[in-house]
Amino acid sequence: MDKVTKKPERFDWTLAFILLLLFIVSCAAIYSAQQTDQYGGNFLIKQIFWYVFGSGIIAVVMMFDSEQYRRLSWYLYGFGVFLLFFLHFAPSSIAEERNGAKSWFFIEPVGSIQPSEFMKVFLILALSKVIFLHHEKYSMKTIRSDLLLFLKLSAITGLPLALIMLQPDLGTALVILAIFTGLILVSGISWKIILPLYGSGAALGAGILYLVIWKPEILKIYLKVKTYQFGRIYAWLDPESYQSEYGYHLMKSLMAIGSGTITGKGFSEREVYIPESHTDFIFSVIGEEYGFVGGSIVISLFFLLIYHLAKTALDTKDPYNTYISAGVISMITFHVFQNIGMTIQLLPITGIPLPFISYGGSSLMGNMLAMGLIFGIRYHHKTYMFS
Repeated sequence: MDKVTKKPERFDWTLAFILLLLFIVSCAAIYSAQQTDQYGGNFLIKQIFWYVFGSGIIAVVMMFDSEQYRRLSWYLYGFGVFLLFFLHFAPSSIAEERNGAKSWFFIEPVGSIQPSEFMKVFLILALSKVIFLHHEKYSMKTIRSDLLLFLKLSAITGLPLALIMLQPDLGTALVILAIFTGLILVSGISWKIILPLYGSGAALGAGILYLVIWKPEILKIYLKVKTYQFGRIYAWLDPESYQSEYGYHLMKSLMAIGSGTITGKGFSEREVYIPESHTDFIFSVIGEEYGFVGGSIVISLFFLLIYHLAKTALDTKDPYNTYISAGVISMITFHVFQNIGMTIQLLPITGIPLPFISYGGSSLMGNMLAMGLIFGIRYHHKTYMFS
């Protein structure tokens, strides 16, 4: 019989310190970003409020252990799907279309709430539970059992993915796919299944890119793709030719980051104007004011965060906790890679914020909810002396 000693419940000070550093970076960047005539509100004060509120979410969530997560996962998943479904049919008085997408509830005096940000975390819990229970039921792996698991995960992911695409919100849909992919890779599904499926997916993506560039009318007719979505691809490939419209943000971002050179222009010394720079293009502000050095420090902070999350996944003895950690890692990693990549023309522009730094209550609450899960894993960690 295994002998188990449970260490005193402990707080993850390393993770808390990393989040504190990201909070400082966020406050400095948002303060600089809002110093234009475009903004009338004080986003810095709001961001501080959301960080405090998010800390409360962490304090509550970390009290739950993995068994309680498992019991609640389907309820949370169902609640998230209900919100996305209701959002689609909600009247414009509480769910007004903004920038061509119906993605937010507008509730006074709270403001806008984006349910898809919370759905990402709920999906991580649901997928992790399915993988955990599947391996308990099928202790002997076969191609048939692996294929069954893949179909289960696809069905669970497909429902919120479809509802998010109906908004439409391509950026969040890509995050959902990143979470799905990350959990597939750690689920133990045979590579005999993964390679053909993802190889086909890559070929499909390449085919769609070809159609966007050379045969856009086919996508317009059969897939009802909107013109502005093509513009993002065209602006990514040739921003100078589209700088008056679709490529405007990218060209401004490249100018800002490039003009920051090595050490930047200094705190609040911005010269390049970028609309909505306090949200999706916050990294452009950091690059202009603090240069290559400042940008590298921010990227290093995210590297430390992801490394610490990976260490948590490896240290925990509960497979369910490992799957949760893998899902959170996939979500954060994709967010960082996509957001920073789009500001330097490495990837097309999508509406994905930089985690913990960009302004946004829903985005920050979703990320803090995910961090609460990680804090909880550490808080209830058990050490096995003999096995």
